[in-house]
Amino acid sequence: MKRIATLLALLLALTITAFAADDVYDRVEHGYADSGGVKIHYASLGQGPLIVMIHGFPDFWYSWRHQMAVLSKSYQVVAIDQRGYNLSDKPKGKENYDLSLLVEDVRAVIKHLGRDRAVVVGHDWGGRVAWGLAMKYPEMTHRLIICNLPHPRGVARERAHNHEQKINTAYAQRLKEPDSHKRLTAEGLAQRIKDPQARERYVEAFRRSDFEAMTNYYRQNYPAPPYLEDTSPVVKVKMPVLMFHGLEDRALMHGALNHMWEWLEKDLTLVTIPGVGHWVQEDAAVFVSGMMKSWLELQATKP
Repeated sequence: MKRIATLLALLLALTITAFAADDVYDRVEHGYADSGGVKIHYASLGQGPLIVMIHGFPDFWYSWRHQMAVLSKSYQVVAIDQRGYNLSDKPKGKENYDLSLLVEDVRAVIKHLGRDRAVVVGHDWGGRVAWGLAMKYPEMTHRLIICNLPHPRGVARERAHNHEQKINTAYAQRLKEPDSHKRLTAEGLAQRIKDPQARERYVEAFRRSDFEAMTNYYRQNYPAPPYLEDTSPVVKVKMPVLMFHGLEDRALMHGALNHMWEWLEKDLTLVTIPGVGHWVQEDAAVFVSGMMKSWLELQATKP
């Protein structure tokens, strides 16, 4: 048993090393899509059916580097910079960061690439945009993969009724303050990145970004207390969903996952990962990438 455990540990180490060596940064092709006059930058790798990946706060397209390395062997994987970030345009005014416009940015990228639909993947604010696209444009959302952003109704319910979640939500209200962006630095935002080379790339990307634009996502879209449940008519998500959630996420606690299936029409694959926090696609990269690949292969066998 000890020998087997040692072998498994060696295989895991080799897998992680392979991921580190297979850096997509210098292999991607860059492009821009026009979204109502706003240029949206994207990085593309591979050929085949389209996957579009949407990052959250604070991040940029490189957040998906591990998944791009794996999935680009069978797909065209396109990771965008959301408006305000890195190489995308940075319009002034919080109204230019309304969720409806963020959804249109993703739609513009899919259309720009000459496709009618895509597998859509999102994390954090990118997850909220992905849910929005799936509900507004179900015909364009072939499959939906979400990392650490439960269904918006579940998030609203927990904000309204879970005392611990209310406390943990205080960071969002601080980011809504008029001068919150003046407290941000590229180095501070990149501090969570462990790999020195990747951290350097994050610092460069954040220096090209607009901190006020980043915080405008919160000013424009995040509700003010008292928090209320969403009681609007339910628009059910019509495509299969794969959901990853790192259980140590304090900003978006796992209670919001409960009853998520009530707002979906097709199958839900829910993968919870103990010991992992908010950036599940990076902190559990090997597992998440492999699971995405396997799930998409299984979905391809369905009618």
